[in-house]
Amino acid sequence: MEIDVVDISPAEVAADVLAFAVPEPVTLPAAGQELDRLVDGGIRHLIEDGELKGERGKVTLLHTRDQLKAHRVAAAGVGGDGDSDSLRTAAASIALRAGEVGGTTVAWILDENGLPPAEQVRAIVDGTALGPYDSGMWKTKDELQGRVERLVFCGPGAADAAAEARRANVIVAWTNRCRDLVNAPPNICTPSSLADFAEEIAGRFEHMTFSALDFDEISAAGMGALAAVSRGSENPARLIMLSYDAPDPTRGDLTLGLVGKAITFDSGGLSLKPADRMEEMKSDMGGGGAVLAAMGAIAELGLPVRVMAVVPSCENMPSGHSYRPGDIVTALNGKTIEVTNTDAEGRLILADALTHARRSGATHIIDLATLTGAMVIAMGDYYAGLFANDQAWAEEIRAAAETSGDHAWIWPLHETYRRFIDSSFADMKNSSEYRQGSPILAARFLQEFVGEGPWAHLDIAGTAYLERGREDYYGSAGATGYGVRLLAELARRLS
Repeated sequence: MEIDVVDISPAEVAADVLAFAVPEPVTLPAAGQELDRLVDGGIRHLIEDGELKGERGKVTLLHTRDQLKAHRVAAAGVGGDGDSDSLRTAAASIALRAGEVGGTTVAWILDENGLPPAEQVRAIVDGTALGPYDSGMWKTKDELQGRVERLVFCGPGAADAAAEARRANVIVAWTNRCRDLVNAPPNICTPSSLADFAEEIAGRFEHMTFSALDFDEISAAGMGALAAVSRGSENPARLIMLSYDAPDPTRGDLTLGLVGKAITFDSGGLSLKPADRMEEMKSDMGGGGAVLAAMGAIAELGLPVRVMAVVPSCENMPSGHSYRPGDIVTALNGKTIEVTNTDAEGRLILADALTHARRSGATHIIDLATLTGAMVIAMGDYYAGLFANDQAWAEEIRAAAETSGDHAWIWPLHETYRRFIDSSFADMKNSSEYRQGSPILAARFLQEFVGEGPWAHLDIAGTAYLERGREDYYGSAGATGYGVRLLAELARRLS
């Protein structure tokens, strides 16, 4: 999507749709008042007739009859809050409506509405790119509607926010790449093809390198947990690694480690999942997909920060080679794990990846994983659960989450929860028989493998893949690309 910022009157902006935000109850902002004057009171007439509404996501179009260079004026409702997410939803609604009428150029007038110009443009770019995303890329009949190809900003502060708009455009493009990965069927998105995607990313950027271990190398390295989960599948596992070595990092003592769970299909293994909705288990690589796409965004932006990605990828399948309940495996850090549930596999593959990331030089680690169904029950599909061993690190991530639109809520991680994973036969077990605090127990398990230094875990089970649309800028079911925007924002804050 092309981004333009113009320092001219809105009346002179050429666009298929010229949009401005309207709150609920409806009051015309300064930009709307000026447009109303130019269109001979047509906007106020729509308000008086009750046709123009400020409800979140509502769009009212008015043809300009050559009174402006734009063909249409659009009032976009942002509701009573008027926050960034409301503006994202408004921008998504405008983009969808523009596509319905064949519009490819949308212009937005920034206004003095309490949100800084940079925050406004970031939200509008997000909504414009994420809202019209279509997951039906495997349909043989082309049902895709028109997309916004050019996004123009004008109005107060637009010129100062130009760099932010272009930065957001890079990040949201990678977010949609992540959505493509997570939506892909499991016969196409395999551990090997995910490694190919990572290698393709590294090939695009001068300061990025790629490597990957196969099953034999994983086993030889002592990654017994990852190897165990991998054994049941005919598709071989990969431990995927990307390293972005910024030439002049702002903080030479910091290396950000991104770890992402990438189970490309999760049947549950011998602890087989119910058949209902099992097809959605292709999305169990949402954390790994987000990490790889975020690396692409960070490199394309040229952020002055060192970053490494470690993505353990495999399938969790039942077969004669599968690991079993009752098995005891030895992780990379030497700790032993009693397997009590083969459907608690994500924490096993992350255990080895976290140890590897720390040993490879990561000073600050964050892992993303579609880890527990209980997180979906607890938090739904809007907030991810955030756990950390360092309060300052947790707050840094939470701030990045709120700024980016990938929201996260800090959960407790108290030492008393360790007793739930105590085992009579090994150092720990991978699942508790008690149906209590499952997301916390999973995070506490991971903590055993993070080594020394700040670490955080994001359980994105509800936010990475939607069972149904959210009635905001994610209006349809499927992958959201959760985590790409958050990680890019976090890397910016650390640079």
